[in-house]
Amino acid sequence: MLFYKVASASEYLVITGFGINDIKIAKKAFILPGQSCFKIDISPVNYSFDVQAMSAEKLPFVLPAVFTIGPRADDDESLYKYARLITPLDKQSKHLNDLVMGIIEGETRVLAASMTMEDIFKGTKEFKQEVFGKVQLELNQFGLLIYNANVKQLVDVPGHEYFSYLGQKIQQEAANQAKIDISEAKMKGEIGAKLREGQTLQNAAKIDAETKIIATQRQGQGKKEEVKVMTEVKIFENQREAEVAEANADLAMKKAKWAKDSQVAEVEARKAVALREAELQKEVEIMNALTQTEKLKAEFLSKASVEYETKVQEANWELYSKQKAAEAILFEKQKEAEAQKAIAEATLFSRRYVADGELYAKQKEAEGLYALSQAQGGYIGTLSGAFKGDHGAIRDYLMINGGMYQEIAKINGDAVKGLQPKISVWTGGAGGCGDGGVGGAMKEVAGVYKTLPPLFDTVYEQTGMLPPSWMGKIQQS
Repeated sequence: MLFYKVASASEYLVITGFGINDIKIAKKAFILPGQSCFKIDISPVNYSFDVQAMSAEKLPFVLPAVFTIGPRADDDESLYKYARLITPLDKQSKHLNDLVMGIIEGETRVLAASMTMEDIFKGTKEFKQEVFGKVQLELNQFGLLIYNANVKQLVDVPGHEYFSYLGQKIQQEAANQAKIDISEAKMKGEIGAKLREGQTLQNAAKIDAETKIIATQRQGQGKKEEVKVMTEVKIFENQREAEVAEANADLAMKKAKWAKDSQVAEVEARKAVALREAELQKEVEIMNALTQTEKLKAEFLSKASVEYETKVQEANWELYSKQKAAEAILFEKQKEAEAQKAIAEATLFSRRYVADGELYAKQKEAEGLYALSQAQGGYIGTLSGAFKGDHGAIRDYLMINGGMYQEIAKINGDAVKGLQPKISVWTGGAGGCGDGGVGGAMKEVAGVYKTLPPLFDTVYEQTGMLPPSWMGKIQQS
C-alpha cells in the first residue's frame, strides 16, 4: 500500500528498503511497498553531570557542567551519521547519556592532568574553550553538535578542600590589604596637605625670582643692543681707517719704487764715472783707498756692531715686557669676567667686534709692510745686479747712502769722551824695505804700510775683530 508521510518542524523522515541503497532523509516522501520509514528528532537535549578530574599536582576537583547537544541540522553528512548511529537509541536513554558523558569526562580529565590547579582556576575561560573544542571533535563522528555549554564553579572533593582554603586565604589577604590601604590613605592625606603648603610657598618664591630674572634680562638686552650699535660704529670707523692705511701703504710702495728707480739710475751714473776714474788712477790710489776704508771699518764697525746688538736686546726686552703686560691684563680681564658674568657677556661682545676691527687694520698694515718688504727686496736685487754680485760694494753703498759712517763717527766720538784710549805708536825705523831713502817717492805709501800691523793688533786687542783675509792675517801666540 502507498503512504505519504510528512515530518514535523523538528523532525526528519529516514527511509530505507526497496529502491534505496543506504538510507534516505527527507521532510516528506511517498512510502512505497517494501520500504520502511521512521522519524528522528533533531531538537537538542541538555546533559547535566559532575566531572571528577585531577590536576597536574594530583589535586582532585569536581567540574559541574551542563551541555546542550543535538544533531547538526545544517550539514547533510552529519544528519546521515546521526541517523545511522544514534537513531536506534532514545535521546533520553541511559546509553546515549553514558556515551556523551564518557566523551566529556575523558577529554576533561586528560586536559586537567596537563595543567596546574592555579592555571585551571585563573584561566577558567581558556580551560572551558579547550574542553569544548576537544569534546566537539569527538562528537563530530556521531553527527552531534554542542549548541551551548556552561561550566559551573569548581567544587572541592570531600577531604580535599583546596578552594575553601584558597578562598579563606584570599579573604584574609583582602582584609590585610584593606587595612594597608586605609593607613596609606591617611598618610597620603597628611603628606598631601603638607605638600600643598610647601608647593604654595615654592611657587610664590619661584614667581618672584622669575620676575626679577625677566627684569634683569630686559635691562641686559637693552645694554647689549646699545653696546652692539656702538660696536658697529667702531667697526665702521676701523674699516675706514684700514682703507686709509691701505691707501697710504700703496702710496708708500709707489714712492719706494720711484725712489728706487731714481737711486738706481744715480748709482749707475756715479759708479760708471767712479769706475772710469778708478781705472785711470788705479795704480796710484787703489791701496790708499782700500787702506782708508778698512781703517774706518776697523775703528767704527766694532762700535756699530755693539750698538746694534744693544738696540736689538732693548727691542727684544721691550717686546717681552709688552707681551707680559698684555698677558697680565688678559688674566685680570678673565678673572673679572668670571666674577661678573652677566656684565662680561655684553663687554665680551663689544670687545670681540673691536678686536675684529683691530685685527682687520693689523692685517692691512701687515699687507702694506709685506708689499714694502717686497719692494725693498727688489731694490736690493737691482743693486746686486748693478754691482754684479759684489756684496762689499753693495754694503758700502748702503752704508754711505744711509749715513752709517757719519752715525758711526758720531757714536764713537760720544763714546770716547772722557776716556783714556790705549794708543800704540809703531815705526820700522829708517832704511826699511821700500823706504827709498829719506826723500824717496814711495815714503808716504811705505808709512801707510808700516802703520797697518800695529793698527790690526790694536783693533783686535780692543774689539776682538780680525781684518779681512785679503789684507793679511795676525799671528796669534
